[in-house]
Amino acid sequence: MSAMDKMWLSLVAILIMGLSVFLITFARAKTKGLVRGILSIIAFLIMLVGFVGGIASLT
Repeated sequence: MSAMDKMWLSLVAILIMGLSVFLITFARAKTKGLVRGILSIIAFLIMLVGFVGGIASLT
C-alpha cells in the first residue's frame, strides 16, 4: 500500500470514529430505552470499523 493510500485510509478511519462519537453522544443525550441501546451498539460497531481501518493504515 502506498503512503498516500495509508494517509487516506487513516483519514477515513478518523472520520468514522468521529461519527461514532457523535452517535453515542446523541444516543446518551437525546434518547431513552431500547433506541438508546440500539444506537449505542451501532456506534460501537462503527467504532470497531474505524479501529480496524486505523490499524490497517499502520501496517
